[in-house]
Amino acid sequence: MGTCIICGKPTDGRICKTHEEDASFTFHGDRPDDLTAGRYYRGVVDGFAEFGVFVDIGPVTGLLHRSEIPQRLESLDWDPGDEVFVQVLQVHDNGNIDLGWSIRQKEREFRGNLHDPPEAAPETDADDDEETEGRSSSISEPKPVETESESDFTTAAETATEPETAPETETEPESGSAESTVSDGTVADGATDTETVTEPVGETDDVVEDSTEPDETTESAAVETDTTERETPPPERVEIGQLADEIGETVTVEGTVAGIRQTGGPTIFDVTDETGTIDCAAFEEAGVRAYPDVDVDDVIRLVGEVERRRGELQIETSDLEVLTGDDGQAVLARLEAAMEERATPADTSLLVDDPEVSVVLEDLVAAATTIRRAVIEARPVIVRHTATLDGYVAGTALERALLPLIREEHAQSDAEYHYVDRRPLDDEFYDVEAATGDVTDMLEAADRHDEKHPLFVLVDAGSTRESTDGLELLDIYDAKSVVVDGGYADAAAATTADVLVSPTAAGGDPVTTGTLGSHLAALVNQDVRADLRHLPAASYWDERPARYEDLAAAAGYDMDALDDIRDAVTLEAFYQSYEDKRELIADLFWDERNASLAAPISEQFSEKLESQLETAIAHLEARNESGVVFDVLNVDEYTHRYDFPPAALLVDALHRRREATDGPRVTVAVKRDELRVRSTRPVNVRTVAETIAQALPQAGVTPRGGRDGRIEFLSGEREAVVDAVVDEIASRLS
Repeated sequence: MGTCIICGKPTDGRICKTHEEDASFTFHGDRPDDLTAGRYYRGVVDGFAEFGVFVDIGPVTGLLHRSEIPQRLESLDWDPGDEVFVQVLQVHDNGNIDLGWSIRQKEREFRGNLHDPPEAAPETDADDDEETEGRSSSISEPKPVETESESDFTTAAETATEPETAPETETEPESGSAESTVSDGTVADGATDTETVTEPVGETDDVVEDSTEPDETTESAAVETDTTERETPPPERVEIGQLADEIGETVTVEGTVAGIRQTGGPTIFDVTDETGTIDCAAFEEAGVRAYPDVDVDDVIRLVGEVERRRGELQIETSDLEVLTGDDGQAVLARLEAAMEERATPADTSLLVDDPEVSVVLEDLVAAATTIRRAVIEARPVIVRHTATLDGYVAGTALERALLPLIREEHAQSDAEYHYVDRRPLDDEFYDVEAATGDVTDMLEAADRHDEKHPLFVLVDAGSTRESTDGLELLDIYDAKSVVVDGGYADAAAATTADVLVSPTAAGGDPVTTGTLGSHLAALVNQDVRADLRHLPAASYWDERPARYEDLAAAAGYDMDALDDIRDAVTLEAFYQSYEDKRELIADLFWDERNASLAAPISEQFSEKLESQLETAIAHLEARNESGVVFDVLNVDEYTHRYDFPPAALLVDALHRRREATDGPRVTVAVKRDELRVRSTRPVNVRTVAETIAQALPQAGVTPRGGRDGRIEFLSGEREAVVDAVVDEIASRLS
């Protein structure tokens, strides 16, 4: 029984099952069935096919099917021969290997590399060290410790300081220094990163590190030079945004710690100043936390050499100091002033003048400033939106604005996958179930990776009391929230969200959330304004405002094309509603082929909707109460369950389709334990539900949402509730 090299828990190998997903594996087996399903392996791209990518894992080849790739196969930035990381999903009896996607595509993003199997691992040589320079340390297959050889373990100290070419001559180690290497290639006790010496001739060519313990012959010399070293001024402070011009130079940076990641080799500190964020690698020893007293949000001064690792800027840290007192306050004041200036949108104008949106312009600017500041602070932005047309238009607009900002702000190439996450909601509210999932993920990220708590942006949800419990749970953990909802808000949400953008809460009329989100996205990133001009018009089902039709036309979109995009997005939002479908939705909105893509999907939308409408209209129950015409549909009995369209979309389409009447017309769609209402005259569904709840206390009547929300009840009381709703609405409208 050994201990896990990551968490220290007892385990039968070098790494426990919990953290096995944090390690990558180098395969040294001979057959497909030597692979272990669930593990992440280093591989090499072998070739491409229409259905996916072939990846060589050692001597065997697997298929990464295009359905496992979170983007279009054509846009995958891989070439044959590229080193990649993939997950082995399944090894079939016939030897076929199914591979899955790995979001980590650089070895330093794993917490170590393990040999699989360890007994077949090749000996580390100088070429291997040079090839793996800057990577996290390698550790052998997690088998019992007694069966492993020390040669399977390569420390980061060996790889990080290995010179590009071996010295032409070999020298004897200085008197009194520890032996630099041992015969199996591991670093001997006492080796540090202060000096490098070469092994005596005939023993090894590996260049390793000398001991930190000075012998008696060198101690006096160290004392003599100490004064000179102290008098050497520290390197000049350089802003992170200017480090691309300082490669190979030793610099000083000052900022705050945005995150800390412990790899199998160095500790990675994400450091943020007023101009950007960069990874800073600090090494103590393999898998051991460097500078353990440094925490997230600490103000620090860091000295190190600027390097480019696999195309990404990084600082190799030589000294790190936490700043407190006046020094820390001075840095914080400088960062605060610069961040506030950078976070505030330079252009605070709307996409187009709209009096209904202008009532919340100050709130939009406040929301944009909060979102922009989260990006600057290296704080993830989580966009939660309803799986509806409105939710997707607004949520995708924000994503479109955020991605370029994140790419500019963060040096690592995959930052956009870490610092923005768009997650559709299961329901129309941000309830405690959704918040519990988010908080669980947030706390795990903070515990495992020292990640900052995200900013949560709730789109088309969060403005009614059904979301207060979820918002309060976020607040308990000091996670900030921005709510953007064009529908009817209530007073409860205004005091719960940190920033609320709601025209109705500001005394105005409702607008589509797609419109509101598009204006917000333009404030978040003015460079994408041209990309957003057609989105507001795409969020309307009928009676598009002329200002948005003109704005879309100026962007090159006619109304028929927008109808196709609207219908296609609505259909795709229904399927796999819990997935963001980033690339597909972006193609529908912006790809040059969106016309050929949206049109056939729009046809499917029309066919499915017409089929359901035809059935529903034939089974409407007509009622006339006090001059008010009601169309009542039993959704459970006269529609196909789990098929498109959902009940909310169906009742909207039914209501638009019915012929006009002289008096008010109301459409009621009734499911097993809930109903929705649409009316030609304003009806406050929430107050209707509250009245019926008092009249039918045994029916469990509960209003959900704002004045245009839904009514829930006990299914056994359905007939009584429907009759009561019809009577109550008739009395209000007659």
